[in-house]
Amino acid sequence: MSYPNSDESENQDNPSEAEISAQKEIILKQILDSEARLRLNNVRMVKPDLAGMIENYIIGMASQGKIRSPITDDQLKQILLSTQQPKRDFKINRR
Repeated sequence: MSYPNSDESENQDNPSEAEISAQKEIILKQILDSEARLRLNNVRMVKPDLAGMIENYIIGMASQGKIRSPITDDQLKQILLSTQQPKRDFKINRR
């Protein structure tokens, strides 16, 4: 049984993805300096899932008060390096 306007009330309670991404962008503009934002955008083009994870991490750190000054490009590089999986080396022996 379907109730009229049930979908409309759900849309009013939950913000849309566009609103959430807009809020993330506003927060990231305050937290990251211009070079770091540019690097994060470049990462987003190549690996969107990694960029989303980094964004959530940075926003979480800022909301906990652990980030006081804007994150520089070098600091963002360190965050990216710490989150990436180590590369596996394969050694092939020929006989």
